[in-house]
Amino acid sequence: MPDLTDKKSPTEQAEGAAVAAAAKPEKARSLGSDAWEDLRRRPIFLISAALILVLIVMSIAPGLFTSVDPRAGDLTHDYLRAPNYSHFFQGDWFGYDVQGRSIYARVVYGARASIVVGICVTASVTVLGGLVGMLAGYFGGWVDTLLSRLTDVFFGIPLLLGCLVVLNAFTDRTVWSVVFALASIGWTQMARVMRGSVITVKQADYVTAAKALGAGTGRILLKHVLPNAIAPVIVVATIALGGYIATEATLSFLGIGLQDPTISWGIDIDTAQKAIRQAPFALFFPAGMLSITVLAFIMLGDAVRDALDPKLR
Repeated sequence: MPDLTDKKSPTEQAEGAAVAAAAKPEKARSLGSDAWEDLRRRPIFLISAALILVLIVMSIAPGLFTSVDPRAGDLTHDYLRAPNYSHFFQGDWFGYDVQGRSIYARVVYGARASIVVGICVTASVTVLGGLVGMLAGYFGGWVDTLLSRLTDVFFGIPLLLGCLVVLNAFTDRTVWSVVFALASIGWTQMARVMRGSVITVKQADYVTAAKALGAGTGRILLKHVLPNAIAPVIVVATIALGGYIATEATLSFLGIGLQDPTISWGIDIDTAQKAIRQAPFALFFPAGMLSITVLAFIMLGDAVRDALDPKLR
């Protein structure tokens, strides 16, 4: 005869399963994992990330989007020819500019200069400004005073004016000279954000505990301070990237930034404004692509800010 005393009712079995599930230790969740779960549910993040992914692929492999030479012009047949909107992804899709060059091909190839400048400048100012701000905020005293006054000096220089002065020192203005000019003036904002974040983090209990256990300064900065102070810098850097792309286009439009044969949306906007009455489409497409790119990075930065800031959830 089977022993019926060991059998449990369905209610008891359900209660036992609930107790066992509650007894299981929950997996620790970090700020990054929480932010990612939040970002995945935000339409703004998904749309901006998709646009940025297309722009990055366009800058790496423009041949996937067009086979037309962006520098080939034909003034005989293609001078300011109007767009043919039925010819998708072909040379005359967006029309031709004042030099008979395909506007669509130049819009595609122009993404490379803008994306490279934006990413390189953002990486440079984040590293330089983050290092200055971290040292100033952590050590304090005369180190903070010296680095903060140096930051204030550079912060007082308008970004566009400072870049004009720096770029005048270059006879050949390439992508890398524009990156150097923007990075040498634009690191101050990152330094201020990092300094304020580090001052808050260094007062935390885990930093005090690490010091009490004899951890070195380098280990404390890299293992405890930097990971917990970097979130505001990431947000500012993401939003600023779009601003650096717009500044590069402005410099190229003014004739002090990128120059031919480099293809840039700013150069094309400058060329198109000379014939804006006869062919407004020549100005609309590069300017529209520039606006979409800047907007995509600003939207991405806003989504990242909302995800990383617990007060905004």
